[in-house]
Amino acid sequence: MKKKIVSFLAILCLSLTVLAACGKGSTAEKEKLTVYTAIEEELVQSYLESYKKENPNVEVTIVRDSTGIITAKLLAEGKNTKADVIWGVSASSLLTLEQKDLLAGYTPKGSDAVLPNYKDTKSPTKWVGVAGYQTGIIVNTTELKKKNIAIPQTYADLTKPEYKGLIAMPNPASSGTGFLTVSAWLQMMGDTKAWEFMTELHKNIGTYTQSGSKPAKLAAAGEYPIGITLAYSGVQQLKQGAPVEIVLPKEGLGWDVEANALVNKEGNSDNKVAQKFLDWALTKDVMQKAFDANGFVSIKNEFKAPENFPKNIEEKMYKENNLQWAATNREPILKMWDQKFAEKAEVTKK
Repeated sequence: MKKKIVSFLAILCLSLTVLAACGKGSTAEKEKLTVYTAIEEELVQSYLESYKKENPNVEVTIVRDSTGIITAKLLAEGKNTKADVIWGVSASSLLTLEQKDLLAGYTPKGSDAVLPNYKDTKSPTKWVGVAGYQTGIIVNTTELKKKNIAIPQTYADLTKPEYKGLIAMPNPASSGTGFLTVSAWLQMMGDTKAWEFMTELHKNIGTYTQSGSKPAKLAAAGEYPIGITLAYSGVQQLKQGAPVEIVLPKEGLGWDVEANALVNKEGNSDNKVAQKFLDWALTKDVMQKAFDANGFVSIKNEFKAPENFPKNIEEKMYKENNLQWAATNREPILKMWDQKFAEKAEVTKK
């Protein structure tokens, strides 16, 4: 009788073990990862295709918004954030977060191929850049021709009276593109001259948009025929057949880099799922897609430049652009900008 009881218990234990094993990989037991990102919404799923194929047992929750809003959210949440990984947020924003001890050290596989200007210098790294982006001026040539107005070639040109009400620009408080543009002007011109320039420019601004790419869309539509925005946003509009021209201002281009980081919060420093995501984000497949989307990546490469992308754009990037300075001065810059110019800022729809 005892033997029968023992045999029955052995069979029961084996059955429970098999059931538990079968349960692995079910939705209920999937590993979870929360990612905060500022990558354009239409690109997120395209990027994630290869990740999901390689990691079918990871349930990824994406929290997506513009750079400024994601940065403010992370600063407000601190170490109580739900985020495990920050993906595709401007390096200057990540430097701001680092100053608040909100980034954990982790050096992803493949980061040795990233050029020094586009990653953290410490070991282990706190952030690693992927795609670079630059400010340009996107002009609707048809609309300006109708108005018999010349195409602006410099930032200084944008303050001319004939452009009054014709210009759209991103709000630096909500848009990484807007902030990198204002930061570059301050570094190029110096504090006093830059604020004087922005005051004159403000007279010609029709709206400050929440999104960094929206001024290019508005220019393409002719609503505001001049957009201060990402150079590559102009390329996207050209692809769609819009009558736009991409102007690279002679003074130089403000720039930043979309970067990734591990969040510093309890239990996350050894989060293998998060680390693996950061490794994946530097793989060739992702770098290729980043190049196709932005025309510029942080590694040496032989990728074919997207059609209509401005040639030698890296040479025109402002050489003295200091991301650490931008991060350190972010709060006072935004406070001053808000006091002076927020009256024309686009209202966020709720």
